[in-house]
Amino acid sequence: MTVMIPTWVNGILTPVEKLEAHKRGLKHRAISVFVVASGHTLLQQRALGKYHTPGLWANACCTHPYWEEDSTICAHRRLEEELGLVNLSIEYRDTVEYRADVGGGLTEHEVVDMFVAKGDQAASVPFNPDEVEAVEWVPIDALRDQVKSNPGRFTPWLRIYVDQFFDLIFTPAEV
Repeated sequence: MTVMIPTWVNGILTPVEKLEAHKRGLKHRAISVFVVASGHTLLQQRALGKYHTPGLWANACCTHPYWEEDSTICAHRRLEEELGLVNLSIEYRDTVEYRADVGGGLTEHEVVDMFVAKGDQAASVPFNPDEVEAVEWVPIDALRDQVKSNPGRFTPWLRIYVDQFFDLIFTPAEV
């Protein structure tokens, strides 16, 4: 299936095939969702079959909206498709931009709408094994130390989020 994502080409938002956008390092739209519950955040280990960063740990959900898809709708869609999580209340936090080499000659240059969803740490997370290898609830206040002490375990974007946008993502009440 060809997936067309919103990508800037010569300054104009244009539909571009997802892998092509990564090969060319083009700036494109994305969403990231952090699921929080009782001072913890849900991390996912990316499935080993992913075409970039397989097996690395990331925030609960991160993806690209389809061409002309609203970012909030995309966030809900991917929470269900990746993690089997439905009917979560999500809150938009801000839009951030980053650029990172993700290996294999691919680059993520993303303009990301950041969301936080309220989850339930006791509830099961019936994740999709085509998308996710494993899930883990991590104390939010320990996340920075984990990323700093073992950066190679985490995706480049999660390292950037924790380093540059931690206070934007997590409110004091969530930590």
